[in-house]
Amino acid sequence: MRTRVRGWRWRRNPLRRRSDVIEAWTAALLTVLLCFGAPLAGAAAGLWAYGTAHTTQLTQRAERHQVSAVLLEDAPSEVPSAQGGKQPQYRVKVRWTEPDKGTRTAVAPVPAGSLRGDRADVWLDARDRSVAAPPSDTAVWQHAVTTGVWSGAGAAGAVLLARAVIRRVAQRHRMAEWEAEWARTGPEWGRRTA
Repeated sequence: MRTRVRGWRWRRNPLRRRSDVIEAWTAALLTVLLCFGAPLAGAAAGLWAYGTAHTTQLTQRAERHQVSAVLLEDAPSEVPSAQGGKQPQYRVKVRWTEPDKGTRTAVAPVPAGSLRGDRADVWLDARDRSVAAPPSDTAVWQHAVTTGVWSGAGAAGAVLLARAVIRRVAQRHRMAEWEAEWARTGPEWGRRTA
């Protein structure tokens, strides 16, 4: 049966070595970092990611505009897949009319299965080139949360890795200290007293 004495590294004890004290203090510090530092790192990274993604979203919304265009070709029909999700889009020729510039044509992404003559919303840049739609609010939040979670997990992993390395180094030092102590006291045990 194994008995475990809690807190022995903190108390005065003839068996306690310097490496035990250092390991106890680093374990306490790493526990604080794991409980508070990793979540704070994740929150900071998430807020930073939200800020940059939101700025990108606003910039793209200012630079791009949406028009309702008429399809000049049929889009290929959707290929059935086992995975659900976003409907695929195909690039086909479309036409729209602008008040100042007249009728324009371009190749733009439209939902699969759209037929010639259907209307589709197309995003254009300042040069009337077809571009992707700006990210939605949901996409911005998903990016921020994903970045925050992965950053927090990475920080926690780094703390746990540091704990493993410190424990291994402390174990080596502890064994060296015990060996040096035994080298001093071992010969005393071998003497016979009469």
